Amino acid sequence: MSNTVRLWVRHETRSTERRTPVTPDDARRLVAAGLDVTVEESPQRIFPLREYLDAGCTGAPAGSWPDAPPDTVVVGLKELPDQPAALTHRHVYFGHAYKGQRGAAELLRRFAAGDGALLDLEYLVDDDGRRLAAFGYWAGYLGAALGVLHLAGELDVPLAPLRRSDLDERLRRSAKTGEPPRALVIGALGRCGRGARSALAVAGITPTCWDLAETTNLDRAALLDHDLLVNTVLSTGPVEPFLTTADVDRPDRRLTLVADVTCDVGSPYNTLPIYDRTSTWDQPVLRLRATGPVLDVIAVDNLPSLLPREASDAFSADLLPHLLSLAGPTAATWRRCERVYRETCRTYGIEVEEVDG
Repeated sequence: MSNTVRLWVRHETRSTERRTPVTPDDARRLVAAGLDVTVEESPQRIFPLREYLDAGCTGAPAGSWPDAPPDTVVVGLKELPDQPAALTHRHVYFGHAYKGQRGAAELLRRFAAGDGALLDLEYLVDDDGRRLAAFGYWAGYLGAALGVLHLAGELDVPLAPLRRSDLDERLRRSAKTGEPPRALVIGALGRCGRGARSALAVAGITPTCWDLAETTNLDRAALLDHDLLVNTVLSTGPVEPFLTTADVDRPDRRLTLVADVTCDVGSPYNTLPIYDRTSTWDQPVLRLRATGPVLDVIAVDNLPSLLPREASDAFSADLLPHLLSLAGPTAATWRRCERVYRETCRTYGIEVEEVDG
């Protein structure tokens, strides 16, 4: 086995996924540090393959990662295809398999069958449990922006990638169309919440801002007395839901739109268990109540792909130092990721070997 760390940036099979976890500029830094970086062809990735080749990477056909050397670390963002049945590599991506989500056990069994491992980006955290690489700011920005445009009757359907300047101009125009909506951002002090507040500011909206203190003692009447709720809280443990079916059915509810940036459908820790599926680029708005006070939900689980360049630049910059750490003694952050994978497998009765460290 070579001592050179092999990274393989895979093509995303989801047609609306235009982001990348590693930009060409950061790929150049990885190559300069001695890593062997392969990048798959991808028709929708915001950066063309040529820019990676110019950075010193090797090209490969889309979807060819199963044939990579077994010591390769495969890096991506969203879900893997259904095949191969046995996953033999270490995969770095958002697996959504650690909180009882649908399909979680099946995915983890694929890793165990091939003696691979899931190094979930959601669990790449520091010693205090803070996420080290996330799309949070741009997810919050776009969740709030789509909410404003929908309430103004100006949301384009289907969704399509945007230029930041065009999006902001549309938000500024919306501020001139009438009384601004009353908006509430939950998780306002986090990275995602800051993004939501920034988009609302462009639209001329000063939101109500809630964080841990306000959600510990939830004022449901105050929550329901807003037009727009932007939820940016991703819970990793039991929590009182922010909205319930009983809240949705209240005839005195002012709330007409929920922009759920976290999209934690299927998790037992979901803070908004009022809907059971995410929305899509083709159908970004789900109507939960069509009579009485209308209630719509926007819950698109790859919102930052609407601003793929800005989102990729920010995320890749976060991830770069941790990918570089793979070239030396395995960093504590990655060891934690692997421990979480193995511990979760055991909760499903899936046998995996213990990891050192």
